[in-house]
Amino acid sequence: MNQSSFDSIAAKLRDCYTSGRPMTPIREALPEASIEDAYAIQAANTAHWEKEGRTLVGAKIGLTAKTVQSQLGVDQPDFGHIFADMAVADGETVAPGRLLQPKVEAEVAFVMARTPDVARLTSAELIDCVAYALPAIEIVDSRIAEWNIRIVDTVADNASSALFVLGTKPVSLADLDLRLCGMVLEKNGEPTSFGAGAACLGNPLHALGWLAAKMAEVGRPLQKGDVILSGALGPMMAVSPGDSVEARISGLGSVRVSFGKAS
Repeated sequence: MNQSSFDSIAAKLRDCYTSGRPMTPIREALPEASIEDAYAIQAANTAHWEKEGRTLVGAKIGLTAKTVQSQLGVDQPDFGHIFADMAVADGETVAPGRLLQPKVEAEVAFVMARTPDVARLTSAELIDCVAYALPAIEIVDSRIAEWNIRIVDTVADNASSALFVLGTKPVSLADLDLRLCGMVLEKNGEPTSFGAGAACLGNPLHALGWLAAKMAEVGRPLQKGDVILSGALGPMMAVSPGDSVEARISGLGSVRVSFGKAS
């Protein structure tokens, strides 16, 4: 693959945001594309958006469930970048038309106290570099029609990211059992998705360790204040205009978001 091919696909992905229309799978246009090629497409858009003035505030980890990795034919997670304008306040309503085909996941979010030392990524090092945790809802979306994705498609598409919602009561890791924390995700008051910290690579802290090493490898080490969405604690849930969603995670509390109807 060459840079012009990457830039062309990157531009088509950006057009999906403005046109409101998804595109055909990237793997069909670039059948020989590798995961590294997909990250090059992602990086092209990240650079484009930064030049336009968007501000990076952290990263998200995807594919933390072994079952999803198997579906996409990979043996590791992936990552995407999150920007300040992707944040939705707890309890707010997402404006209609802002998303194409949204789904939601409940996650543990970490806020970094400092940059991890990748030469010593022990659990102790990771715990020491986290300021606090928050409950989070990640609103994922795909610019690929009908969510017809494989690994190249989702990685190129910034790991199918869209928006995120954070709770507002920070919790020290000393007060959490990250592996056993239970999760319930409700839609319109009905429990729909269930899970626990162990569903996220065995422990959300393990996912953070993977990301810390990966981001250092690509030259964007995690920084103080970065928000890290560590991966889903249970199955994704599709949402429609008019839906209200609440995630409750034991030890962390709850976080809510609604989706507006077109007038």
